[in-house]
Amino acid sequence: MLISMTGFGKANGSFASKNIIAEIKSLNSKQFDLTVKIPGVYREKELDLRGLLSEKLGRGKVDLNIYVEDTEGQKRVTINQSLALAYLTEINHLAEVSGLQTTPDILSTLLNMPDVMQSEKNELDENEWKAVLEVIEEAANSLMQFRENEGARLAEDIAERVKTIENLRVEVEQHLPQRLASVRERIEKNLSDLVNQDQSDKNRLEQEIIYYLEKLDITEEHTRLKGHCTYFLETMKDPGMVGKKLAFISQEMGREINTMGAKANHVAIQKLVVEMKDELEKIKEQLLNIA
Repeated sequence: MLISMTGFGKANGSFASKNIIAEIKSLNSKQFDLTVKIPGVYREKELDLRGLLSEKLGRGKVDLNIYVEDTEGQKRVTINQSLALAYLTEINHLAEVSGLQTTPDILSTLLNMPDVMQSEKNELDENEWKAVLEVIEEAANSLMQFRENEGARLAEDIAERVKTIENLRVEVEQHLPQRLASVRERIEKNLSDLVNQDQSDKNRLEQEIIYYLEKLDITEEHTRLKGHCTYFLETMKDPGMVGKKLAFISQEMGREINTMGAKANHVAIQKLVVEMKDELEKIKEQLLNIA
């Protein structure tokens, strides 16, 4: 089963007075690459999130955003009065020593001093984190459904292109007898003026003929390409994420096609090879998006 690396998922839930929203977006990547934007109170759980999403999503450049809205309004804010008075004492002392006067907005200055204004500190509630995880998993499931649907669409296109390569390979097979006859004819023509050579030259010539016939033979490449096409289509049906495996098989297909083209020495076969290369390049482009 093919799974695309591109997709989007979103989910929302609630805990106590908080609304929780999770959004996950994924794009192509050679490996798992996660960017997380979450409220600071959840930051300690980031490594757990990476492990969870890596196992579930596999390859891809993934962006996770979590938004939390508190329906009870803003956090309670307090003033550290003792610290503010200590700052004021030091400021007044500095003004007395330097002969400078304090400014009328001294209160504003004090409130901006470090740690004078203190907001209510939130501690992560494990029950709240469980609620957040449920929302994240729901968003991840939504993303995976999107990716599976996109993967099914890509699978149809890729399978058709592999079948096209197989059909072209069959056409190559039909040209092989004619190609063999043509090769023999050329060799015999080139040998016609060597009939009167001495026996040692004839023996050497026979060795050269065998060498070139073996070098020009494309039977093995032709057979291996057939096997690769079959293996590719079978692998597409395997469960899980098979993108890397399919990429390796496509490389082997390309190697056989290129070798056939280099050895062909036959116009019709070389044209078919060009068509196979074109289809294979389109397959490789599609595989870049398969997890």
